[in-house]
Amino acid sequence: MYFSKLAMSLTLTTAVILSGCATAAPGPQSIVETAAATPQLSTLTKLINDAGLTETLKEPGPFTVFAPTDDAFKAVPAKTLDALSKDKALLISVLTYHVLPGKVTSADVKNGPATTVQGAPVSLYRSGTFVTVESAVVTTADIEASNGVVHIVDTVLIPPVKK
Repeated sequence: MYFSKLAMSLTLTTAVILSGCATAAPGPQSIVETAAATPQLSTLTKLINDAGLTETLKEPGPFTVFAPTDDAFKAVPAKTLDALSKDKALLISVLTYHVLPGKVTSADVKNGPATTVQGAPVSLYRSGTFVTVESAVVTTADIEASNGVVHIVDTVLIPPVKK
């Protein structure tokens, strides 16, 4: 039955499940559980826990999360990562800058600004199946979660400094 459901699905989620990037648990899991079950999102999962956002991202939402990969976090300067580890408010600001209220699938992306949970806008762009948020490219789109959707991105987004 599981494989017959996959065969019927023509989304990118199918490729993610078959490649082992997400678990094959019955029914969609929360965004936090989805990230935790995706090996390439281990740094993000740790930072969500460190920031105390685990319970928030298990709430009904819906949310859209642009989830940076471990490689994306490796590209962040060590000084910036150190600052995030020492300043929980800054960490929360950076992580919530990756979250949109509501569920926005790749097909729903409208070119232009969208306001993040952090409060600052991000620029979204879609052309066919190619989607970007700011300078980050969505490498895997539309990973369904029980409380929204996850899009894996190749870059960590840093919110603008508030004046």
